[in-house]
Amino acid sequence: MKLALASLLASSASAFGPSTSPPSAHARKPLRGFWKLNPQTKEEALTFASGIASAITDSTPDVDVALFVPYVFIESTMSVVGGKLSVGAEGVVPHSSGAYTGGISTSMIKSVGVDWVLAGHSERREIFGETDYYINAQCLKILDEGMSVMLCIGESLAEFEADLAGSVCATQLKKGLKGVRKEDLDRVAIAYEPVWAIGTGEVATPEIAQSVHAKCRDILAGMYDQETANMIRILYGGSVTPDSIDDLMAMPDIDGALVGGASLDIKNFGMNWVKS
Repeated sequence: MKLALASLLASSASAFGPSTSPPSAHARKPLRGFWKLNPQTKEEALTFASGIASAITDSTPDVDVALFVPYVFIESTMSVVGGKLSVGAEGVVPHSSGAYTGGISTSMIKSVGVDWVLAGHSERREIFGETDYYINAQCLKILDEGMSVMLCIGESLAEFEADLAGSVCATQLKKGLKGVRKEDLDRVAIAYEPVWAIGTGEVATPEIAQSVHAKCRDILAGMYDQETANMIRILYGGSVTPDSIDDLMAMPDIDGALVGGASLDIKNFGMNWVKS
């Protein structure tokens, strides 16, 4: 688990510095965040969190910020961010109670003040064997508890090379949101993370990412309606860095970036974007 600062960044404000990108076509309010199995101690977690929180000032662009942290750091992280950002969890089990040793329920994390929860991250799918059915159950449980969910989708390298990115993401999107009511979609964000780009240094070109984001928005329009699809925020994630962020954010259907390792660099992630 990384202390994940999952960032949904506005097209008009780079997470890493001043942006030349145009405003979002549908004025979707940005959201920021992501960590993972980092940092290793409570002290490190609080240093990172307080550094990011201190970078949020009155001149910061109007964005939502969510820091997804390992369970053991949730309450202490909340204590140092001073309400400047939301503190989210990296996952839950879709059960309220029972014989699920090691599991964390939605009621548990809600009771300590969690607003956002991740679901469907590729590492959870691949390493822990979480299926689309299981991820859908997580999404429904999170929403039923009154919290917000960030549903992660994305294709493998083999699927990308076979030109299956669109169809894979469409399947994960449809199955992940099965049974989710239209009126609950204001508490849903989508994160497109091509698996082949996560932690590899490889980044989908802005054009590739835009094409998948547009496909996802079309799928959402078919599942619900165009107005609803236009409202839902879709992030890009996968080795996002200060060098790649602006070109990605310039795309009309990319509403933000789910930042992993780079969010642990307070200078690049925390300090520079507030100047934009």
